[in-house]
Amino acid sequence: LPASDCKEDAERGEVRMYFDNAATTAHKPEVVAKAVYEALTSGQMGNPSRGAHGYALRAYRTVLQAKESIKELFHAGDAYDVAFTYNSTVALNEVLKGLLSARDHVISTTWEHNAVLRPLYQLEDDGLSVDFVHSDAETGILHYDEFEALLRPETKAVVCNHASNLTGNVLDLNRIKAFCKAHGLMLIVDVSQTAGAYPVDLSDNVITAACFTGHKSLYGPGGTGGAVVRTDVQVKPLITGGDGVHTFDRGFPHAVPGVFEAGTANIAGIAGLGAGVQYLLNRGAEDVAQVQKRLSALFVDGLKQIDNLHVYGDFSGPRVNVFALNIGEAESALVSELLWEDFGIATRAGFHCAPLMHKELRTEARGAVRFSLSLFTTEAEIKAALAALRDIAAR
Repeated sequence: LPASDCKEDAERGEVRMYFDNAATTAHKPEVVAKAVYEALTSGQMGNPSRGAHGYALRAYRTVLQAKESIKELFHAGDAYDVAFTYNSTVALNEVLKGLLSARDHVISTTWEHNAVLRPLYQLEDDGLSVDFVHSDAETGILHYDEFEALLRPETKAVVCNHASNLTGNVLDLNRIKAFCKAHGLMLIVDVSQTAGAYPVDLSDNVITAACFTGHKSLYGPGGTGGAVVRTDVQVKPLITGGDGVHTFDRGFPHAVPGVFEAGTANIAGIAGLGAGVQYLLNRGAEDVAQVQKRLSALFVDGLKQIDNLHVYGDFSGPRVNVFALNIGEAESALVSELLWEDFGIATRAGFHCAPLMHKELRTEARGAVRFSLSLFTTEAEIKAALAALRDIAAR
């Protein structure tokens, strides 16, 4: 929606409700905006690792503090370090292309976002072998027994999405960890939908890399993200340039985290991301979980009472607050348009960059309407969304 139209909506007193948090959380904690503003306006931030003066050191401390907060949130110990990139897509590309080679075999899943699929397809064109574990057509539950069946002598890694950005289902990560540990495999996890919304625990040191984005449930600014990576892996750099230290070396360092951090960091963004993570730490995991559980229960109970509406996913196990649905035989784009034009409710329609999941759910023709909640979603908004869905379903 053009900014001018948004302004006119506000002037007319029209209510707009945001249910597209799985794409980006629109409502950020005030401390995030304040941290970004202060980083840009204080006149005190230089270039981290590019000098020994106070300006550079203050920026460096801002980066280190944000990294320590992320490690605390993910329960990552000394075996890990944090590398900042500009989103999880960049992090996944750098991790996958830096750790895998043409001789390797990888097991992935049909849950994956294109941020995983397309780098794997690129590597596949160069000789990498990839197999996918499938999921149930009704619930989206992964067929975990397929992991053992797909194992090969040359299998090097499992690459998987911690939670589906389409169904909201959460992977049984402990089961995957056990499989990787038993067979000596690397485990690369896309935690874009779970970071900040569902516990991510690296304390057992099994996961090789967890790639995250800052602009979703970590409540940071866009253009922030990264990877929590084991420091004992050697990574081939995808992007090379200045690192502020090894000026006379012909090649770029291969050590974590520097191998992922060529060039100047997004200091203002990292300051905001650090503030968002600290906000979550201050609220506490239990409070975050309880809020999300309460909102989810209200929404799911209401959806079950609407005729002619189908919700995709498994509701018997752990999940994040992402809900994909369709009404009757209507195109998802039409339903989403009606929600916005008639009720001021912002949702995401279409295919959500998850092509394999859509094929398995048999929604590759019309997509699905996705509602996704945040800590700032209100019960009143959920009730309004349910009323709107009832109205559309009855038409």
